[in-house]
Amino acid sequence: MSVPRRPLGLAQLSLLNTAPPELVTIAADAGFDFIGARVRPVTPGERPYDLQPGSPMLKETLARMDGTGVTVRDIEFLLLDGTDQRDAWRAMMEAGQALGAASLTVAASDPDPARLADTLARMAEDGRSYGIVPTLEPISYQAVNSIPAAVALARASGCRIVVDALHLNRFGAVPGSAQWHDLEANLDLVPLLQLCDGPAQRPADRAALVAESRSERGVPGEGGFDLAALVNVFPADVPVSVEVPSDSTVARLGELGWARKLQEAATAVLASASGKTTGKPATEKVGTA
Repeated sequence: MSVPRRPLGLAQLSLLNTAPPELVTIAADAGFDFIGARVRPVTPGERPYDLQPGSPMLKETLARMDGTGVTVRDIEFLLLDGTDQRDAWRAMMEAGQALGAASLTVAASDPDPARLADTLARMAEDGRSYGIVPTLEPISYQAVNSIPAAVALARASGCRIVVDALHLNRFGAVPGSAQWHDLEANLDLVPLLQLCDGPAQRPADRAALVAESRSERGVPGEGGFDLAALVNVFPADVPVSVEVPSDSTVARLGELGWARKLQEAATAVLASASGKTTGKPATEKVGTA
């Protein structure tokens, strides 16, 4: 029996300065199936993309999606800091619904687990009206920085989890570790795997972790991460999004050249995986993409 081909996507962070309509076209030309769209900037210096219903950029993005067959599977990004951000996430969900997205990626700097669980539960409740589930990404330099912490919050709130290869390695969730086994035991919570590579050695401090995460990750298959083992943890229908920001390489290769390089590298990683999974088949779908 042949193994189904995994859906392969291009995350917005891989081409952060490329507006979503152009990202759709580039993704199609490079051979990707879907993109992730950043509907809310993370830092003050980021270029904002207006994808709210009725905006010209949304209209153009939808037209290019229709013309290429590329979909939007996930939207991002909201850092939950303990303040009331309901207006922000509802606006994001409106954009995501218009794009046909299934999930909204969040991270957490809020140090209060009970308050954070309540926030995620309110997000999950709001998301039902839009067909969008909040997906919590454990990040090595944020308050939620492990698989067990993310799992506990997801189980308590009804949200899901995004798994990122970089952060797994940076907080020690490597093959054979306790966190690796925690991941294997909770695959039903993970609708999306983000793929990148990097040195096996963890950066020395938080500033270096942030810099690596946001601007200089490694091409899949060219670093020290065991990506084939990670891919093989997941059922064959769990999509993979390539999230590899590299300002220096984009400047050298251009946007399409970079996207093609990432697609070829990710395809090679997926081909090197055995196609056998350690978890149960994924039977529940979250929204539509």
